Amino acid sequence: MRTLVVIHSLKMGGMERVAVNLADAFAEQGHDSHLLSCRNRPNDLKPADKRVTLHHWDQLRHLMASVIGIPVFLLSRLLLGVILPRSHFMWVGWLQGWLLKRHIRKLEKQHGRFDRIIFRGLGTFKYFWSFRDDRCVYVLENVIHHDRPLWQKRWEWKLVFDDRHLVCVSSGVMESAEEAFALGRIIPKSLRVITNPCPVESIQALAQENDLDIPDSPYIVNVARLVPQKGHALLMEAFARADIPHQLVIVGEGPLREELEQKARALGIAERVLFAGKRRNPYPWMRRADLFVLASEYEGLGIVLTEALACGTPIVATDSRGGVRDVFRNDLEAYLVPRTPEALADKLEAILDHSLPTVKADWLSPYQSDAIVPLFLRPPGSSS
Repeated sequence: MRTLVVIHSLKMGGMERVAVNLADAFAEQGHDSHLLSCRNRPNDLKPADKRVTLHHWDQLRHLMASVIGIPVFLLSRLLLGVILPRSHFMWVGWLQGWLLKRHIRKLEKQHGRFDRIIFRGLGTFKYFWSFRDDRCVYVLENVIHHDRPLWQKRWEWKLVFDDRHLVCVSSGVMESAEEAFALGRIIPKSLRVITNPCPVESIQALAQENDLDIPDSPYIVNVARLVPQKGHALLMEAFARADIPHQLVIVGEGPLREELEQKARALGIAERVLFAGKRRNPYPWMRRADLFVLASEYEGLGIVLTEALACGTPIVATDSRGGVRDVFRNDLEAYLVPRTPEALADKLEAILDHSLPTVKADWLSPYQSDAIVPLFLRPPGSSS
């Protein structure tokens, strides 16, 4: 089959990595795989499988080049978006959806008709809400937030979710979608769970690269943007409580870095916490760690958890809303703890004071391409 994965950009991020991984998975399973990035820059990521055809299409440039694009954009930014905050996509989405539809037709004239079109993430497909096609599947990467008045959210949800084929990356995301749709009186064409692919072999190869900045002493690691959702403050509080000889390495960058550095000093652990910053290849840092730790407030799935397992590194996480529970099943359930500094500190001590668990290959079997690709290629309304 011929598939097209659509993503808003190829900047370094979890959702973007998963979009690339899915395009690679289709190619690995023998399909004619295409990946469309809707911005020309940044391009931090690219498919690992050379059989994937990569396309760049700058949605903003094409919007502004259209006959009415500039007036629509300015009206939205200067008036409508001010009257109704965070509604920009609602006003430009009807035009950008039409422009994307036209661009996909152009691609199909060159490469042939796409059998399945997959939009990864709400941040991608809400800006193309007017584009509707039964071949399209829309992937919800995270829990749905109720961050505006219900009447406004109902309007937004009607545009982006109603009467569409939706896929959730975890059972937790599906639960949040069902709650939101009940409030918003939204009826999707279909709603099912298909988890994210994890390219185990590619990650294992990248994990072998050398990085001279990696500490020689034992450490535990977290890889995430430095934003409130990721729970670094709780993680550092637990680390300060835990009686372990390890260093804490935090790989990632974000607006909370200065605040978190101050917190490390206040907790008296500044010399034991290494802020490693953003790394193009975080996998050597995962592989060399004794343990990967996640303390997020919520996660759609938690791609870094499966990536750490692919590196052969045991994982522990705090229980949170979303998809973390989907990863910590069966043997791994023992490594999921309540979301408190005390519970996490106790678990860190218990794990690191005894022999660390050995990662089992079957923990990653649900995330292999041969398990995920067939689910996306079934008729969208069928059961998974």
